[in-house]
Amino acid sequence: MCWNLCVTSTTPLIRRLPVAAAVAIGASIVLTITISLLGPSAMVPALPGPAWQPPYFLSLHPAPHLVVAMGAAAIVLGALGLLLGLRGLPGKPSTWVMIGCVAAGLLAFLPPSGSGDHLNYAAYGRMVVLGVNPYTHGATALPGDPIADAVEAPWREEPSVYGPVATAVQALASWIGGDSVRLTVFVLALVNAAAFIATALLIDRFTRDDPAVRLRAALLWTANPLLLYHLVAGMHIDTLAIACMVAAVLSRTRLVRAGLLLGLGVAVKLNAGLVALGPAWELRRRPARLAVMAGTAVGVVVLGYALTGPSALAPVSRTSKSVSFASYWKLVQGWLQSLFGSGAYRAELQVASVAVIVLLAYLLFRLVAATSSGGAPGFLGVGREGVSAPVVAVVVVTAYVFATPYILPWYDGMAFGLLALVAASALDRFLMVHLLVLSLGYLPARVAGQPEDLVWLTTVVRSRMVPWALLALTIALGWWAWRAAARARRPRASAGRPR
Repeated sequence: MCWNLCVTSTTPLIRRLPVAAAVAIGASIVLTITISLLGPSAMVPALPGPAWQPPYFLSLHPAPHLVVAMGAAAIVLGALGLLLGLRGLPGKPSTWVMIGCVAAGLLAFLPPSGSGDHLNYAAYGRMVVLGVNPYTHGATALPGDPIADAVEAPWREEPSVYGPVATAVQALASWIGGDSVRLTVFVLALVNAAAFIATALLIDRFTRDDPAVRLRAALLWTANPLLLYHLVAGMHIDTLAIACMVAAVLSRTRLVRAGLLLGLGVAVKLNAGLVALGPAWELRRRPARLAVMAGTAVGVVVLGYALTGPSALAPVSRTSKSVSFASYWKLVQGWLQSLFGSGAYRAELQVASVAVIVLLAYLLFRLVAATSSGGAPGFLGVGREGVSAPVVAVVVVTAYVFATPYILPWYDGMAFGLLALVAASALDRFLMVHLLVLSLGYLPARVAGQPEDLVWLTTVVRSRMVPWALLALTIALGWWAWRAAARARRPRASAGRPR
């Protein structure tokens, strides 16, 4: 069931796969860097500010069709490199760790691409510095302000949905950047790249004892071209939450430290709290230790939201009921509207999505139990020691990203960060395809600056093709988990019969 990263076949084609994977990954990373280097375009929002300030770019103003095509090529080549890379990569694991870290560091000095979320981050920080509550106001609350005016439609009226730690980082960047959008975004990019690199080094240290495991971990996180495309070049705040949660899982034996990290992660984005179920499961038979870790985490979250006030929870509550255009729940919403009339049906969709999350988690845990009860390492590497925190966290987060009504490509980053901590399985491929499909659906994840003749990327690819593809992929994941668990149980049942 697990994929061996060492190529054992002697056929010429198989021998060339690692090289092909390396070329595809390298080309994808170079394309991602080039998109940002070219400067403002349909993929890269403009960054007003003095030209001597970072980030730096060439201001070549490339044609919209060119940069969108480059983005598509980066996504497809990146996914191809990931899938081929599961069969092996040339070079040492340390080389790929270095490649990913250098790429992340370089992207920090280039303008963010793919979406305009970083402009929202800058505006929220600006609001804090100027004494405006970012949880009750959008950028329109600061008319004429150079930072707020840079925020793009349709997000200008949207208040922040991020936690108090994210807002504190944004406020620090605004305090340093002042009236310069450019410098403010650069400070945010430095924090973001540092979080990505720190996660990479933590994962590399955790997997250092086995070269094959270490190489796979580098492929899944550090040198993952799609994560570099979304989390680093796209500069999404999810990177900071992932860093906190991966660090928490790896330091879970140190209860206070783990609790602090879990609390910080949740105080960046609330849905990161799903990861806490992993350490909590491990400590379920040690209530005193669980209380220390959970109490510390809850204390951090409560303190953070006490400082920001209850208004910080209202936007999150509203957003949690939304349905993204690429989600297959948008199809279900349309079916309900056609059958029962107009309406959002948000409550019904939320209940149904929770049911699917629980079902997927059950099927994956069933597979974990079926493959590990014999004592030998099974699905995700579970063995005699039982189900570990990373395994529980991977299962729960995977079920969430496959079934939540509001899903964006960078949400998959948390699953990949945790997946690098467990053994290889077919789940690697499911998540890679999931990220590929979502990435193509949000090409780019930006409304402003898009040519009219590319509107089909939104109306056809994102709104029609991607939801059906994700629905089929989710069904396939559940079917695979069910069948794989059944196959794993059959040999044991046969072995127990008298002969």
